[in-house]
Amino acid sequence: MAQEPNQSPLGKPAVYTAEYDPSLLFSIPRADKRLELGITGTLPFFGLDIWNAYEVSWLNQRGKPQIAIATINVPADSASIVESKSFKLYLNSFNQSRLASPDVLREVLSADLSDAFGGPVQVSLALPEQFGQLPRGELNGVLLDRLDIEIDRYEPDPDLLTAAHQAVPVEETLVSHLLKSNCLVTGQPDWGSVQIRYAGPQIDQEGLLKYLIGYRTHNEFHEQCVERIFMDILRRCRPQKLSVYARYTRRGGLDINPWRSNYTTGERPSNARCGRQ
Repeated sequence: MAQEPNQSPLGKPAVYTAEYDPSLLFSIPRADKRLELGITGTLPFFGLDIWNAYEVSWLNQRGKPQIAIATINVPADSASIVESKSFKLYLNSFNQSRLASPDVLREVLSADLSDAFGGPVQVSLALPEQFGQLPRGELNGVLLDRLDIEIDRYEPDPDLLTAAHQAVPVEETLVSHLLKSNCLVTGQPDWGSVQIRYAGPQIDQEGLLKYLIGYRTHNEFHEQCVERIFMDILRRCRPQKLSVYARYTRRGGLDINPWRSNYTTGERPSNARCGRQ
């Protein structure tokens, strides 16, 4: 049965269980929001939701605590997203669980999360001796935030998106660190940076920046915001190639980084942690 966001643990007092409990994961179908965006049938994009979990702990067979950083790659064509607070509660249910090895934990996480997301999920674990090797860096591209603009609208307005359809096509990468949206259920702020790669009619940068800033009072989950940005740019500016990648700051020991694209270079986006993450 479909679950609604307001039925999730968000905004409600949480009871942290010390017993492993996969039933804590709260799935929300992607289909409803996609229907709102006019997405039906074959998806106009592919992509990933890259989750990084920094507060992963369990006990070894002798009862000694172990820690790791987990990276979870969720395909964009999975049936559902998982509400992030339920994800945190689920991870914390391992805190007093004895497991034979990190590989056992990874296998359990892969099975449970694949079931909750409704698609094959890839899980990797970085152990403490690997922490220093984890990549860090900022999104590259032309910085939209350099523009000195006046803002008076704080809801996303696709009419702000225009492109030079009569001019020579371009290929460029644009970046803004001014993306802010709000949780669909609690209204808590979600802060992020966004990278837009495209090839086609040159997009008006001032209008694009105003459009992105317009998410400042908008209530939607991370994955839904990125898909809305992708679809609005695709429809209004009509690029031949388009990818949208957002790196959101962490909350509750989790960050979520959605990527949507309609073309491939054979590589996934870098999971380098940005300065604000």
